[in-house]
Amino acid sequence: MLHPLIYLSALSLLAGAQGLQIFHVSSQLNISSCPITFYGQTYNQIYVNFTNDAFAICLNGFYDPQSRGDCIVGPPLLKDSGIFQIVPSNTLDEAFVNQHLPSIKTKLQCIPVVDVYHSNIAARFVLLNHGTQSALYFYSSMQESLVYDVQVDGNTVDKLNITQPSQQYWTIIDSSGCRHSGVLYRPGTVVNSPETCLNLTCNQTAALSFNECGPLEHCKGNGVCTLESTTTCTLTGPTVIDFNGQVNSVQDRCVHSLMSTPSLPDFLILGNFQERSRKDVSFLDSVTLRLNGSGVLIHLEQGGRVRMQLDDTTLTLNSSTQLVHSVELSKDQTGVIAKVSLSNYTTSVFFDGYTAQISLTGPGLPSQLSGLCANSISSSSELRFSNYSSSGCEMQYSDTADSTINCTWATEFCELMSEEPFTACIIHTSPQPYVTACTNTLCKYPAVDGLSCQFLKAYSRACNLQNNETVGDWWTKAGCSHPQAFCQDRTCSPHEFCGQKMDSGETRCFCRALFASEYTSTNTLGGPTVCSQDSASLSLVGCLLEDKGIDYSTLHLNDQTCRGHMDQQTHMVTFSFNNSNTCGAVVTTNNSQIIYKNAITNQNSSDIIQRHDQVYIDFSCVETQPDIKTMSFSIKDSSVIQHITSGAWSYSLTMNVYNDAERTQAVDPSTAVQLDQRIWVELKTDGLDDSLVVVVTDSCWATSEPSPNGSLRYDLIINGCANPTDQTVKVEGNGLGTSNYFTFNMFQFTGKSGDIYLHCKLQLCVKENNDCVPVCNGVVRGRRSVRPKYQDEALAFISMAWTN
Repeated sequence: MLHPLIYLSALSLLAGAQGLQIFHVSSQLNISSCPITFYGQTYNQIYVNFTNDAFAICLNGFYDPQSRGDCIVGPPLLKDSGIFQIVPSNTLDEAFVNQHLPSIKTKLQCIPVVDVYHSNIAARFVLLNHGTQSALYFYSSMQESLVYDVQVDGNTVDKLNITQPSQQYWTIIDSSGCRHSGVLYRPGTVVNSPETCLNLTCNQTAALSFNECGPLEHCKGNGVCTLESTTTCTLTGPTVIDFNGQVNSVQDRCVHSLMSTPSLPDFLILGNFQERSRKDVSFLDSVTLRLNGSGVLIHLEQGGRVRMQLDDTTLTLNSSTQLVHSVELSKDQTGVIAKVSLSNYTTSVFFDGYTAQISLTGPGLPSQLSGLCANSISSSSELRFSNYSSSGCEMQYSDTADSTINCTWATEFCELMSEEPFTACIIHTSPQPYVTACTNTLCKYPAVDGLSCQFLKAYSRACNLQNNETVGDWWTKAGCSHPQAFCQDRTCSPHEFCGQKMDSGETRCFCRALFASEYTSTNTLGGPTVCSQDSASLSLVGCLLEDKGIDYSTLHLNDQTCRGHMDQQTHMVTFSFNNSNTCGAVVTTNNSQIIYKNAITNQNSSDIIQRHDQVYIDFSCVETQPDIKTMSFSIKDSSVIQHITSGAWSYSLTMNVYNDAERTQAVDPSTAVQLDQRIWVELKTDGLDDSLVVVVTDSCWATSEPSPNGSLRYDLIINGCANPTDQTVKVEGNGLGTSNYFTFNMFQFTGKSGDIYLHCKLQLCVKENNDCVPVCNGVVRGRRSVRPKYQDEALAFISMAWTN
């Protein structure tokens, strides 16, 4: 025999009941004429899903495992079709429910039914509306066990379970309950929580009653609610409007305490002030949250950047809240918000790169509150944090007054905060501190970078924070853009700030006034040339180039392929060349100096005329040749090495002696050198660029004394050429590279048996535009050689000796 619920539903089908609906795919079904209160939540729609993995009936949208819905979910059915109807209540069905679910105390009102068929096999899902209560009935004629999960907010709270083999093909459960703040309570539940001040009752008929703290109240943890209030401190421009509405300006460029109190010992808010385009006006540049307990510093910076100093990481934020060391962080188009709950207070810090607003919500202001937000007219030196501030930050400057500032206009503009549409705020939040801050600032600092509008934006936001009042379209009346973070996602270096171009309104990084003054006072765009042993570089300041309207990418060295590289952190543009790539450097000599000269320019060699500003920045490095130095040793050591340092450049000079033409057999202490035996002397340098310079052996001579100026002297090389009177002397490779050698037959001084000393002078010769090879007269005796094209001042000098 059919069960009564099944029997009556079958009769209704045969009679063509009103509301009958046949569906073949996943469908949304209207039950507004018979709404179901499902575990305390009332619904007017049901959603039937057929998928490969499941069959589901949900009440708050189609089934999605990730959506955490209120659903009945189980194994898939064999056919994607079914029949839906709403059946009126009857005494038989109500009696059946009362028999099997005595917990249902209320009257049955109506019955939504979903039938799913496959051939002659049926599955039936029945929702029973009992007003504040409800029940679920499930029937299947399939000869198998079936289990369907009953879910609330994605969590299984009950099951519809049919176990086979069995004579009972149905099951019924009580789906009554109450919900409060997203929590499910079963009928008969009573909650009394002093910690949360919640008193709640879900009675036997699932009727909910409760008492808790109001939206402006706070539970003290003992069952007592106290009135909560929100107070706001605003820092915008150089001004601070404290919790009490007092106005003052920060005059230095240091880090100051904005808020701290002994009742919140683990929390401190700091403000870092910096100058912008004027040296005498400071602006809030960043906000730091210091959590003493964990030693964490969280920096809210320009461009919406949030940086953790603990591990020097930059956080990626969006509108979803991210919890970092107990701080709730989020970011949207208006700015960054950091929220911290400590003790009985919630502190919210908003920063958009130019304006910070600190809101404190709780039972009044904490005791012993200190910082600029507690009392903006406090002595700044008392609130200055020197260990976080830069050296000399307290020094104050004066600048010439800006003649473009119209103080009358500024005053009228700032008074807009006393008019519509701000009038809804005036009752609760006085505009006067914001008008004063606005006027004082705009009468001293030009209204650039949206500065004037940010005062109105700050007042509008303070009104909303303190009183939940939303100011209408104030920006249109004031001629401002729609409120959003200024320079969002643009990161400038520490010596820059983000501002707006006057011509296009686009944003860019500008030089801070104090930083720029170091260069503008000397009319330069960068630092001095840096010369190292084999390279030279010059760095230009990116923001100064932009001030001049110079695109750094168009600049190059003499070789147009050599371009500048911009550091993405500092925005400095560096140009460099070295001995392996001279980038077109011009190499010249000046007495004892070799000069490597290059230039930064935007000119092309093929341009005959220019119709834009020309850039030509000369920079060079100088290599000074070494003073004369001497070293002597006996021939048994076979070689002499000198390391010669010349300014930032250095090279080594070596004299080696060999007894074979290939210069592979060095003379050593065991070598016996005979008179008239031919020997080879090699003079070799290391550390010079042979594409730029060559070595010229200017002269070599022998003396009978260690001094090169001894009275007894014999010349081997004169003016870079072999002594024409000594046919044994041959000079090879002189002036062709960074080494050369000469050969002669061993001799001794007549009537002398002591040591013989060999001395050589060498000179560096620039190859470019020079023929560095000495011009000699060959075998013609008695005629002087033509002088080579190099200077002979400060020649490098090296000596060696051998024992006769």
